[in-house]
Amino acid sequence: MSRLPPLAAIRAFEAAARHGSFTKAAAELGMTQAAVSYQVKQLEDRVGAPLFLRQARKVVLSEAGRRLAPGVAEAFQRLNLAFDALRRRDDGVLSVTAVNTFCTNWLVPRLGTFQIAHPEIAVRLDISSRWINFAQEEFDVGIRSGDGTWPGLVAHKLMGFEVTVFASPEFLARAGRIDKAEDLLRLPLLDWTDNSWRRWFAAAGIEDPQPTSRPAMMAETQQLLGSAAVTGQGVALLTPAFFRADIAAGRLVQVLPIVVKEKLDYWLVYPQERRNVPKIRAFRDWLQEQVAQDI
Repeated sequence: MSRLPPLAAIRAFEAAARHGSFTKAAAELGMTQAAVSYQVKQLEDRVGAPLFLRQARKVVLSEAGRRLAPGVAEAFQRLNLAFDALRRRDDGVLSVTAVNTFCTNWLVPRLGTFQIAHPEIAVRLDISSRWINFAQEEFDVGIRSGDGTWPGLVAHKLMGFEVTVFASPEFLARAGRIDKAEDLLRLPLLDWTDNSWRRWFAAAGIEDPQPTSRPAMMAETQQLLGSAAVTGQGVALLTPAFFRADIAAGRLVQVLPIVVKEKLDYWLVYPQERRNVPKIRAFRDWLQEQVAQDI
């Protein structure tokens, strides 16, 4: 069991000793003068000696108080330095966890502008789709897909989850003419087991699509599917916002104009109690500006 007196009593003593006044100590600590006097009395009872000599308009340290005050002041100075160091480190690093393709294809290419605008903040990235516990893991913000309802978290919608069909020009040159959705059923459809394909064909008016081509590769991320499509391995369902560079460079071509809006969206999330942390506010504002420019 700790033999230290209560911290509240030690804080009251340190402030009163520094100011030579219970009134000024109370103002600094956000307490009443009576509360400071009570805490000091508790400490005096604990150490078994008076720590102050009460005079008409001030208090002065007793001999016991003079012996105690330097050590207590040094201890609080060390505490302040430790918390200042922690605060500076925490303020200087922003830990972001984001889903794979959003992170690699959309966020990373734009992060340079954030670093230029906020050179005092270093960004640490984690790529993951699992849900995280902000109370137990050292992440400041997360970027996830979902419906935006997570208890205890602030959620800002970034963009919708839209998909449409893409392929490389070389693949399309080999594939022959494609005028309608049915024409895709004879081609290798990348990750055909993904239910998004059935929703896309349903939007095209085909309720029970039956591919006649051999099954193409399966992958867990759009990043991998996009790479496969760029190298001519088949037709992929991709989110256009994640492949702007490939589309602009002509490495990917939208095969048909049908775009399906999925039920989930991409969100920036962070704990409600950290909504006013400066580095989180800076990243949120920058991210929302970037999304607005991309629309």
